[in-house]
Amino acid sequence: MFEKVKKEISDRQLIEHHSTVVVGVSGGPDSLALLHILYCLRHTFSLHLVAAHVDHMFRGRQSEEEMDDVKKFCQSLGIRCVTKQIDVKAYAKKERLNKQAAARECRYAFFKEVMEEYDADVLALGHHGDDQVETILMKLVRGTVGKGLIGISKKRKFGRGYLVRPLLSVTKKEILTYCEKHGINPRFDPSNEQDMYTRNRFRKYILPFLKKENPQVHQHFQYFSEILEEDEQFLEELAIEKMNKVMERKTNFEVIMKVSEFKKLPPPLQRRVIHLILNYLSKGHHSPAFSAIHIESIKGMMYQPHPSSTMDFPLGFKAIKSYDKFTITNKPPKPIPYEFHLKIPGEITLPNGKKIICETFEGVPTYKDHHTFFLPLHLLNEPLTVRSRRAGDKIHVKGMNGSKKVKDIYIDKKVPKDEREVWPIIEDGKGNIIWIPLLKKSIFEVFDVTNQSYIVLQYKEQ
Repeated sequence: MFEKVKKEISDRQLIEHHSTVVVGVSGGPDSLALLHILYCLRHTFSLHLVAAHVDHMFRGRQSEEEMDDVKKFCQSLGIRCVTKQIDVKAYAKKERLNKQAAARECRYAFFKEVMEEYDADVLALGHHGDDQVETILMKLVRGTVGKGLIGISKKRKFGRGYLVRPLLSVTKKEILTYCEKHGINPRFDPSNEQDMYTRNRFRKYILPFLKKENPQVHQHFQYFSEILEEDEQFLEELAIEKMNKVMERKTNFEVIMKVSEFKKLPPPLQRRVIHLILNYLSKGHHSPAFSAIHIESIKGMMYQPHPSSTMDFPLGFKAIKSYDKFTITNKPPKPIPYEFHLKIPGEITLPNGKKIICETFEGVPTYKDHHTFFLPLHLLNEPLTVRSRRAGDKIHVKGMNGSKKVKDIYIDKKVPKDEREVWPIIEDGKGNIIWIPLLKKSIFEVFDVTNQSYIVLQYKEQ
């Protein structure tokens, strides 16, 4: 196995001589074997090694013990070890991700940090040939098509350098044999045995059958992945070239195509053009899993005899056909204007989930903030209205001569465009805008010791 990996690194130019390599080490057999092999090759390739370990804090003390074991193993080899504990459960909740996706995001972000800190050219990870088989099979079963079907890459750009996987040419069995031979005592994650995870089911039930049919199945899957990657690169370049002729208009939220031009494309390029557009529109979001069903559904709409049709897709995506125009969009729905009368006392829950609370107050106010507005009772003109903005809105700003356009206030305060449509405006019975919560107060907030009665308006964000 050692010679096989050494040849792979050299022949595929996975790691250049004199590189600083960050090795992702979980404490399992794959990553420990990889670290040990690179340690043995450090003089051959003139490598500087840094181990990086993340404790995802899923299993409490057990996870900490694994981190300690990684530190001890690195210490025994004289390799610098950088570790970090991350509350992945909290991150998953915040970002609305499953635990596996959240763990991956946190882990790879940490690897980038370590690469930056140590000026590393390479991140090396311990994915092996069995992982490759499982990954491609899972994608096939999910209905993934085109470029998405490519398996785990041996080398790709990552951070300030490259991510490499030198063990894709070997199997799990070879890795375990290597660990036993060299006295490496890895940790085994108990979650890898649970049938609740799709990958585990493929590993336990499908992979043994394939290996029984052909012990070298991992090599064939690797070859399939590499050939597919080359083919897809060529077809994608062709699709990009043709897409420019098909597209009529492109924005951050939508792409409009000409149906007649799209139909002139060969079917393989039609599918890839749709896939390119979906990928373009989903940037900045967690990658949606668009399957063959979604691609073919959009393609099928193009050929429907009806001049117009609409179809909804995951994550708010929508496809709209109107004669020779075809639109794919993930534009957020336009906010609906609102207007509520505010009772005294009373409260209103706004469309954005925030609240406006109205109360009465006796005495002279002793505190002021952007969340609260004091209206002297003698200046009250009922009814008070909470509404969304209207064209031409103006407010007589407190401490300023004359009025100012609400639109200009939003611009000055850098309020995002989508938030402007739902930002609350408080108006009195004579049409005066008396308050824009958090942004501007009007001349109607007057503090005077002779005024002992006030209407208090509060903007609650929680």
